[in-house]
Amino acid sequence: MSDYQLTRNTFGQLVLTTTAGAVYEDVVPVRAFALSAPDEGIALVDRHGRELWWLTRLAECAPPVRLLIEEALAERDFMPEILAIRKVSTYATPSRWQVETDRGSTTLTLKSEDDIRRLKFGSHSNAQPNGLLIADSHGLQFLIRDRTKLDRTSQHFLSRFL
Repeated sequence: MSDYQLTRNTFGQLVLTTTAGAVYEDVVPVRAFALSAPDEGIALVDRHGRELWWLTRLAECAPPVRLLIEEALAERDFMPEILAIRKVSTYATPSRWQVETDRGSTTLTLKSEDDIRRLKFGSHSNAQPNGLLIADSHGLQFLIRDRTKLDRTSQHFLSRFL
């Protein structure tokens, strides 16, 4: 990223400055593969979603720039990971789920079984789609990295919706 400088302005927004002198405020990093390759394929886009800079690997950035990008990504990509499902109100949708996440206990509302998406982690052709992405009624995304590693009760609740 030697052709560009990345800083924060007084409002906390990222500012991208090119060696040609172009200045772009309110720049946002966006991961191309947020779950399967979170540190590869990151675009810096302007407030209209136009790509300004493409970064193949986050590790290629200087440490201060990498820290700015990592902080901005953490703010943007809030996605709690479900560690256990404690209770489900009903097996019909909509249903309320009481879950334990890596960020504490919470309740989510599943509007439809279609709000559960299967994910395959890893690039191996034999990788199983054991990951799940669950969208609650407010649009918040919850991640289950590997449903086979959940406790039996959680797996039982999930099996009723898959």
